[in-house]
Amino acid sequence: MKKTWVEKMQDKPGYPKILVLEEKFPCYKAVHKMGADIGDQIVITQASEVIPLMAAVPEGKLLTLREICIALTKQHGVQGCCTLTTGIFIMTLANAVEEVKTSGKDSEMSEIPWWRTLKMDGFLNDKYPGGQEAQKKLLEDEGFIITPRGKKYQVKDFENHLFSFERKIN
Repeated sequence: MKKTWVEKMQDKPGYPKILVLEEKFPCYKAVHKMGADIGDQIVITQASEVIPLMAAVPEGKLLTLREICIALTKQHGVQGCCTLTTGIFIMTLANAVEEVKTSGKDSEMSEIPWWRTLKMDGFLNDKYPGGQEAQKKLLEDEGFIITPRGKKYQVKDFENHLFSFERKIN
């Protein structure tokens, strides 16, 4: 039987995992672009670490995959964060939130504002529930201006709305 989105959010034994960055890693280019070099320690996170970060974003603020990875890097005291696995958990959490909402079950998870988390460079995520169109509507409802970029959408001046994780997230 196929796992539900909520089941996919369950932590895996042995994670988070700290590894030494190698050029052969699938996330190497993105992690390197964020400042980590070959030989630096990076974290491969687990789903439960993404939840409080996405849940913390108030109305009027945004996150990107980059800010989440920076927060996880600081949390683990390493130089980088695997953007590939973190991005998968971000998308999985968004779908899990909507799954919980449609199930009618009462859960804190249903309150997580997944639509406020963007891809790198402020682009909307086509793998979110309802695709880019659903995320676009939710963001526009909060007053954000969304601009088309080919087949993609980007939040105008997203950098001016980024949420800061100055406080420690538990």
